[in-house]
Amino acid sequence: MRQRRLGAELRKLRERAGLSSTAAAAQHGINQARLSSIEAGRYPVSADRVRAFARNYTCSDDALVDALADMTGGRTRGWWDEYREHLPAALIDVAELEHHAAELRVALAIHIPALLQTTDHARALFQEVVPPLRQYEVEHRLSLRIRRQEILHRDHPVSYTAIIHEAALRMQFGGAATARAQLTHLGEMSEETNITVLVVPFGRGTFPGNGQPIDYVHGPVPQLDTVQLDVHHGCEFLDSEAQLVKYRTVLERMEGGALDPAASRDFIHRIARGI
Repeated sequence: MRQRRLGAELRKLRERAGLSSTAAAAQHGINQARLSSIEAGRYPVSADRVRAFARNYTCSDDALVDALADMTGGRTRGWWDEYREHLPAALIDVAELEHHAAELRVALAIHIPALLQTTDHARALFQEVVPPLRQYEVEHRLSLRIRRQEILHRDHPVSYTAIIHEAALRMQFGGAATARAQLTHLGEMSEETNITVLVVPFGRGTFPGNGQPIDYVHGPVPQLDTVQLDVHHGCEFLDSEAQLVKYRTVLERMEGGALDPAASRDFIHRIARGI
């Protein structure tokens, strides 16, 4: 996924420079087919070549160029590649995206965020997928989800902010005992220094957006941020400037309508005691 994103960013730089792919290829000393393959993420490119592309495109944003060069890094395999034969490609892309994130912000109206789910809660969700999953498919998805959570506990954990509507806290997936354990776990996780949980109560009367789950993945520079949306047919990844601005604004408004972290934690524990 990083190689595809790198190619897309190089294409954006070329287009901002006003160059056709044929003209740019000539500047780089390669044929147009090779350039198209690089921009499509089908062909690897070195850090030195990325810097050469940036010079030819008169890109003066050193931070962006450095970040793009860092995205080359060879075609090393990540732990998520173990799942490629067993799970949809989009799920693997999500794991890779999260692994390299500088910061994560998510917003959900019906579900608890995936990285804060207990094993029992996640299993209950997978068992309700339509069309039904076979048991081994449930276990593969469950294993991937739990391994994704490691980014919150590694030596340099990612900064994670979760905005959760009260509706999600009151859903009892898997039954009362599972729901109670999930809320207890959520409250405990909110005490971690790198994790912020913000609750939007029903009484606030507003929840910007259409209730669609939003994952905002911060890159090393703002231009490399990504929005990941859960849609009926799978996952959708957005990275245009207009889309990034839109979803940053939506998340800021959601945060403005949420309880503060301490009040959110108390709210979660109160609901858990009532189950």
